[in-house]
Amino acid sequence: MISAKLQHLKITARKVRLVADLIRRKPVSEAEAILRFTAKKASAPILKLLQSAIANAKQNEKLNPSDLYISRIVVNDGPMQERVFPRSRGRADHITKRTSHITIELAPKEAAKILVKDKK
Repeated sequence: MISAKLQHLKITARKVRLVADLIRRKPVSEAEAILRFTAKKASAPILKLLQSAIANAKQNEKLNPSDLYISRIVVNDGPMQERVFPRSRGRADHITKRTSHITIELAPKEAAKILVKDKK
């Protein structure tokens, strides 16, 4: 398993999950194409993370990127920053600036076939 992590992304996890769901279980080349043409703010950081994972596969494991697929992509909540927004008559509203952590794992396509055979 080849993995890459992105932490403290200043986009809420709920919005990042919308993009992550588009590429889950897809081949790497297809996932890259989807991310390039998705008009969401979260698609650019996820694309960069995917390219980092592909580079890890090439450099560390000597794997061909065309043989890889996204086996797992997880988006978790990161730490929240609290801000105070002043209102009228001395009141204050609290604003939470949310962040997210993304983990992506790649696997060779042969591993997917083995997993399917084990389930039967």
